[in-house]
Amino acid sequence: METLTHGRSPLTLREAEVLQVLIGGCTIEDASAQMGISAGTIRNYVSAAMDKTGARTRAEAARIAQEKGWLDP
Repeated sequence: METLTHGRSPLTLREAEVLQVLIGGCTIEDASAQMGISAGTIRNYVSAAMDKTGARTRAEAARIAQEKGWLDP
């Protein structure tokens, strides 16, 4: 299946990295430990990504970003 990109990503590199980690089902705490940044910072990145994608949940934000080709394969 070919992924179609939908323009330039509005996400920062770090927001995309956080969504990539969370897309596998990690918790905020797991992502925090894996990335070496605080859980509060993870939540801030997720919140920003949700705003930029128009998502209501972090899972939806990750799905939207992935569908648009904004996350690493």
